[in-house]
Amino acid sequence: MAHPTAINSQITDSITQVNTEILGDAPTMAMGNLFVATSQALANAAHNATNIQQQSYVTVQTATTQGVSTLLTVGTATTGRATKGIFA
Repeated sequence: MAHPTAINSQITDSITQVNTEILGDAPTMAMGNLFVATSQALANAAHNATNIQQQSYVTVQTATTQGVSTLLTVGTATTGRATKGIFA
């Protein structure tokens, strides 16, 4: 109980209880904020990893297509000449 003042003691008791509740809730609120921030950071990391994996698949597919295209566009004269060198 607060010391007697010109203010009603019920008001000072009410304010004291509210302040005590705020101080008691602070660690819980801090941990809640930490958990939310951590979960958002992990979700961003997972999203970035998925995006990088998708982009690497596009790059691999492009490289494969370019390699096959190069193999298929080799002229028949070049192929015949190389084959002649192998079997000769």
